Amino acid sequence: MPESDLHLDLSPTGPRRAALAAALRDAVRTGRLAPGTRLPPYRALAADLGVARNTVADAYAALVAEGWLTARQGSGTRVAERVAARPTSAPGKPPPHAAHAPHDLRQGQPDATAFPRTAWIAAVRRAVTAAPHDAYAPGDPQGRPELRAALADHLARVRGVRTSPDHIVICSGVAHGLRLLLGGGVLAGPLAVEPYGLPFHRGILDAAGVRTVALGLDPAGARTDLLATHPGTTGRHGARAVLLTPAHQFPTGGPLAPARRTAAVDWARARGGVVLEDDYDGEFRYDREPVGAVQGLDPDHVVHLGSVSKSLSPAIRLGWMVLPPRLTDAVLAAKGQREAWAGVTDQLALADFLTSGQYDRHVRRMRQRYRTRRAALLDALARTAPHVEVTGIAAGLHAVLRLPDGTEAATVAAAARAGLALDGLAAFRHPDSPQPHRDGLVVGYATPPDHRFPAALDALRRVLPPPPQHGAGAA
Repeated sequence: MPESDLHLDLSPTGPRRAALAAALRDAVRTGRLAPGTRLPPYRALAADLGVARNTVADAYAALVAEGWLTARQGSGTRVAERVAARPTSAPGKPPPHAAHAPHDLRQGQPDATAFPRTAWIAAVRRAVTAAPHDAYAPGDPQGRPELRAALADHLARVRGVRTSPDHIVICSGVAHGLRLLLGGGVLAGPLAVEPYGLPFHRGILDAAGVRTVALGLDPAGARTDLLATHPGTTGRHGARAVLLTPAHQFPTGGPLAPARRTAAVDWARARGGVVLEDDYDGEFRYDREPVGAVQGLDPDHVVHLGSVSKSLSPAIRLGWMVLPPRLTDAVLAAKGQREAWAGVTDQLALADFLTSGQYDRHVRRMRQRYRTRRAALLDALARTAPHVEVTGIAAGLHAVLRLPDGTEAATVAAAARAGLALDGLAAFRHPDSPQPHRDGLVVGYATPPDHRFPAALDALRRVLPPPPQHGAGAA
């Protein structure tokens, strides 16, 4: 095997062996050296760094003893397979090489191996064959009429949405929709939000200069009943819009109670405001029929946002906004005169996928698969970690595991060292949240393929903290 180059910055002070060991640890910890990477031989690295051969040999030996490296006769010295990069990035933006962790339980991702390739190829073939010639002219920023018509029928049937194709605008996903609505000047801040949510979405709002005001949360969901009296949502500079995940609060997992849904709509009517409904996994409810969309209560004051990133794949960059009629023209003006985001072929294929019934069949199949995955997670915890509670309803592609107080950070770190990619609940908390934080993990049980899911559960079980010791040290 040819010798590989390795760039390391050694501290100019202190013993060289200690400096080399520290530089190697940092390279592994941050992901510059991935698990399994073969390191240069002693002599080659010593020559490159201008240090003694024994200095490299001693540093390698120390890191082998600590578990960072492995050394086998004939195989050389390598980064240990169980070592994973430190999770320094926000959820949704995995740390370096997290995608290559042996076990992946990150939230927000469907099982990529389950994408319906054969059915999708057939839909593409039918859609392209039947497409009118103008489909391949400069794109309409509102989206192809075939897809908007198919979505209007589908959303009415499965989510209780009330709209017409004229008030649907195609986008590349919910994040793109938020950029258009708030970054495009259609809606002004401040924006009331739930106390937990995607940092990625908060980053979009921050970049657009939109201040967010965090509401409280209780078993009935976000405290929309206090919107009219919340300090950040009243007065001269109060919020005129609220962003909610009513079907399945992200990530804590509870639904928004009927009275809280009504309170949000009543507040929007009274204030001339808007409810932004992120319906990110509304079709995946396992213990009962999915609850209908809030948009059905008042189409004039609710924007319904959705995408196929959970149901099909995030690689198909398609989403939609169901808009109040008064906002449609403003959103189209913000989007521009030509479609620059969503490809026509994918739009036509999705329209065919919806109208042919293939989409419904795929969702039903995945609903059963994810129901089984969630049940396996609960069963594993009941048998091996009964002190860890799973919160929220039986829905979606993730679950929140409540941990003993003070154990979240250590558990996430232990998971990273064990090659298990997952997120702590604290990473999703709004920085100004009035909600007291409880330690927890956000476990994406949909992500691994079927053959790797049992091993991922085993890895999770091994890093969970033990039950708290009540009365320890008592006389």
